[in-house]
Amino acid sequence: MSDPVQPARTVAVIDIGASAIRLRIAEINTAGHVRTLESLQQAVPLGKDTFTGGRIQPGTVEECVKILKGFRRIMAEYGVTHPDQIRAVATSAVREADNRDQFLDRIYMATEINIEPIEGAEENRLTYIAIQDALKEEPYLREGDALIVDLGGGSTELLLVQEGRVTFANSYRLGSLRIRETLETYRAPAARVRAVLDQHIRRTVEQLHRTVPIKRAASLVAVSGDAQFAASLLSPLWASKRMDVLDFKPFTALADKLAVMSVDDLVRKYRIPYQEAETLGAALLAYVQIARMFDVKNILVPKASLRDGLIEEMAAVGAWTDEFATQAAHSATTLAEKYQIDRRHAEHVAAMCVQLFRELQPEHQLDNRYELLLRIAALLHEIGGFISDRSHHKHSMYLILNSDLFGLNRKDTTLIALVARYHRRATPRPYHEEFQSLDREGRIAVVKMAAILRVADGLERSHLPQLRELSFGREKGQFVITIHGTQDLTLERIALKEKGSMFEEVYGMPVLLRATRTAAGETDRG
Repeated sequence: MSDPVQPARTVAVIDIGASAIRLRIAEINTAGHVRTLESLQQAVPLGKDTFTGGRIQPGTVEECVKILKGFRRIMAEYGVTHPDQIRAVATSAVREADNRDQFLDRIYMATEINIEPIEGAEENRLTYIAIQDALKEEPYLREGDALIVDLGGGSTELLLVQEGRVTFANSYRLGSLRIRETLETYRAPAARVRAVLDQHIRRTVEQLHRTVPIKRAASLVAVSGDAQFAASLLSPLWASKRMDVLDFKPFTALADKLAVMSVDDLVRKYRIPYQEAETLGAALLAYVQIARMFDVKNILVPKASLRDGLIEEMAAVGAWTDEFATQAAHSATTLAEKYQIDRRHAEHVAAMCVQLFRELQPEHQLDNRYELLLRIAALLHEIGGFISDRSHHKHSMYLILNSDLFGLNRKDTTLIALVARYHRRATPRPYHEEFQSLDREGRIAVVKMAAILRVADGLERSHLPQLRELSFGREKGQFVITIHGTQDLTLERIALKEKGSMFEEVYGMPVLLRATRTAAGETDRG
């Protein structure tokens, strides 16, 4: 008898941006394929409030409540009622507001929708998830350097992709609505608005350019509704394409044309919402300046948004995909190389951490997300040696905390930094502020991962050219690690004597090392 066919799952994602609240309802089948059922958006002046006065005004709060109550009713019509079916996020306009927590609490009390204010790193990750399939199909991106730029109302998320790998990620306070609000604050004369706009954007883009580790790029991938609107005007085949390639010159000419049109004229001629018309010119000019600064000739515009990334993640049941894990680990490797670490040693330690993590799953009961965090901590655990060999574990923590790792939010980065910090010397203490700032779940996860990293680092004490073959067992209350094809474990046993106490405290088992062969060809029982 065949298994019954499982029904498709209906989900909803909500994106609360600087100028609008957007809803996407979709159906996900058992194979993970997504079919959009409904897309809606309602304008709201969140960015105007936050970027000018620093707070979301009471009237705007109630406007958001009204919109989200309406979205709630629509979601219910599609059977989306359980919290597990809904993912709602807010970007810079909410994230930066002084009364952010009061706003989020008011929304939850009125609508029972739990909104998560996400950081720039999370936006970068979701943007990459949204467009990764389209990127794989595009020949322009298989070789050379490409910039993925998501220019929103309040911030710009930038990814550098080199030969298909994300090598740099950052978030900048460059947004189309933020630019417009700055101009209105300075009350530039109408005759000089365009010149002032160009100067302001150029100055901000120059700062961005200095932070990116390349000076030229072959392509720019423009991810935003403004870029999609430009593509719809420039490309006759836009409606039938998943991603289109626009030449820089006509894109620039269109940006110049739209930037000098009044908001009312844009609304009348192109029949677009007023809030979109307000920021259209600034957004396109910012893309032009970025493309010009990096000497880009082709602008690629995908049909993708933050909401696509949210739905794709829900289709993967919230797990970090193998593709994302690969990109995040590559970002960590790039950072490690910047600080001149022994790459082979770091990769060997990381590989053993993964083996130990999987073997000890019944004991630590951490999910696969922590496996990636541990792997990255292992890749970066010695970068502090770039500053000084003395207390390099503390320097590693500092460098990790002050670095950008692709797709990882502040909490993830803090966990990684603390695991690296505790790979040697002292275990967590009450006066360690970063550790004590974590919640209980985070503190427990750190010590579980740090104990594994200590053992893996001890097993790599000899810095051998080849990764060793390991097997594991549990005998008489001991965790037995058998190293195959080796003869002398003296250095490793000394290292584990120094590092193994934390493992025993956390997992309740001392570590016993065992070799399969000694010089005489017999098993070494340690």
